[in-house]
Amino acid sequence: MSGLRSSVLASLLSLVLAACGGPPRQLVVSAARPEDTAGQVRIFVATSRAMTKQPEYFSGERSSAVAFARLDISVPRGHQVGQLELPGSVTSAGDPASHFTVSGVERLTEPEILKQVRAEIARRPQVDREVLVFVHGFNTNFADAAFRFAQIVTDSGFKGVPVLFTWPSRAQVFAYPYDRDSADFSRDALETGLRAISRDLGANRFDILAHSMGTLLTVETLRQAAIRGDGSFGGKLRNVMLAAPDIDLDVFKTQLAAIKRPVTVFVSADDRALDFSRQFAGDKARLGAISEKDTEIVADLSRAGARIIDLSKDRSGDDYNHGKFATTPRIVQMIGRRLGADGLDGGASGSMLGLDSKASPSFAVRDK
Repeated sequence: MSGLRSSVLASLLSLVLAACGGPPRQLVVSAARPEDTAGQVRIFVATSRAMTKQPEYFSGERSSAVAFARLDISVPRGHQVGQLELPGSVTSAGDPASHFTVSGVERLTEPEILKQVRAEIARRPQVDREVLVFVHGFNTNFADAAFRFAQIVTDSGFKGVPVLFTWPSRAQVFAYPYDRDSADFSRDALETGLRAISRDLGANRFDILAHSMGTLLTVETLRQAAIRGDGSFGGKLRNVMLAAPDIDLDVFKTQLAAIKRPVTVFVSADDRALDFSRQFAGDKARLGAISEKDTEIVADLSRAGARIIDLSKDRSGDDYNHGKFATTPRIVQMIGRRLGADGLDGGASGSMLGLDSKASPSFAVRDK
């Protein structure tokens, strides 16, 4: 037991040291020449964060009123799939030829964002009139969530309209309990936003990609929507993808029973961040840390509607193995293929995601 405690303490210390890097990243606007970039990603933002001054824009504090914005983020000419090229200084605008940079930020009212998103959807061909909602995880500030989403949109090749739902994480390791409460605080705001996407924007469908603690917010929101009587959002909700979910296994089973829809879950047994989370959760295993070796757990979840994709054998540049869904080129491109598929099938299986379990070190469980 002493060896286990030492290992846990070492893990906690390394995570804390990694999180003590100074002020949060800022969204410093800078002009980019077309020849320096590989393109631009326009992201619409809905948030339960409190507004603050530029260049932070939205803080880690909570707001009872949902706020809105639009971001334009340029992609560097030399971008590599799975990489998020950012300047070393969190207060630097960066070099547009080498880094993801912000070319525009505008706060919007609710009528303005509805009008602009509706227009963005309408200008796309019918097959691309879809929305991807990204819900970030624990220990994430507004800027980091936006840059990560821009990288995911770029690498997945998503052609619809990206919408970031950012909730009030304080972006501090020891603020874990605060962040967890902030996720619960944001359920109504997220549900209201999903209702607007399904009813008011002219989208044919929408998908949700959630990461880490953001998966708890997402699944709890879907659970309350199902209890209200419309968990499919008028049939518009297609894929629900949970990456490295920071959810208790027992809790997840009760959530699945309520939402009654397929979900795709990306897991990895070597996820060090979820090991940290487990220490705050009474030493209870997290959903995102299971693997194909947990055969009984995987079988139970499969019968309940969860399609498990094991990334334990995949390698990435993420030191804590917590962001493999975005930092592993094969996986983020696989997600993109699913987002590009036609049809409202209500969920994505491993095969639909483009995963061949015989040709790949990863593992998918399909419904029986």
